[in-house]
Amino acid sequence: MMEQKMKIKVLSIFPNMFNTLFEYGVLKKSIEKGIVDFEAINLRDYTDDKHHVTDIPGYGGKSGMVMKVEPFFKYYEEYSKDGEKPYVIMTSPQGIKFDNSVSRYLSEKKKLLFLCGRYEGIDARIEKIVDKEVSIGDFVVTGGEIPAMLMIDSLLRFVPGVVGDNDSVINDSFYNGLLDYSQYTKPYDFNGEKVPEILLSGNHLKIEKYRKKNSLLNTILKRKDLFIKRKLSEEEKELLTEIIGELYNNAK
Repeated sequence: MMEQKMKIKVLSIFPNMFNTLFEYGVLKKSIEKGIVDFEAINLRDYTDDKHHVTDIPGYGGKSGMVMKVEPFFKYYEEYSKDGEKPYVIMTSPQGIKFDNSVSRYLSEKKKLLFLCGRYEGIDARIEKIVDKEVSIGDFVVTGGEIPAMLMIDSLLRFVPGVVGDNDSVINDSFYNGLLDYSQYTKPYDFNGEKVPEILLSGNHLKIEKYRKKNSLLNTILKRKDLFIKRKLSEEEKELLTEIIGELYNNAK
């Protein structure tokens, strides 16, 4: 029995912004292989006036333009009429911080709907249909389209079959709470900097150990916040003592 494909819809006043998202690389292949069904919907098609207005001044004065709630609800009700409601994400600076755990969580949903707001945001009554508000960081961008693209690109890496080599996903930074190990390719010697000899040894056990130590060290040096909150395994504790010993010996 063929597994149900993942359905992703985005609702935006600028749906053409998403045209390039699935035109390249593994995301394009995910469409071609039938793993993902993607569609960008024009919010203006769900307005009732002849000018297709989606934003008007907010109540209270001096609040700027606020997106009307009705078009969002109208599309949501149409999309849900088959009885299978989508999991709704609203891109918002007030939402939870998007990270690898959120990305993996969203990748397990079979029917996603992204609501892309603009201006001062969407009328707060939209929250009745929103399952999760998500932010890509503590800063403001002009609209929800680029944050939605970023989230979609990230979460699809966890969908089986999208990335051909699943080991590549497993070894990515943040998958296990640590940064990835450093990567090298040809040439062996570039401006006097050489590839670590262990990677040329052909000894896969030693290479794997080196990469785990390098991953720990990268996390300590570049993202100490991740390292501080990590509960180290017994193996990682042993590797850390080796790292400290090596650094001490090299400093002599």
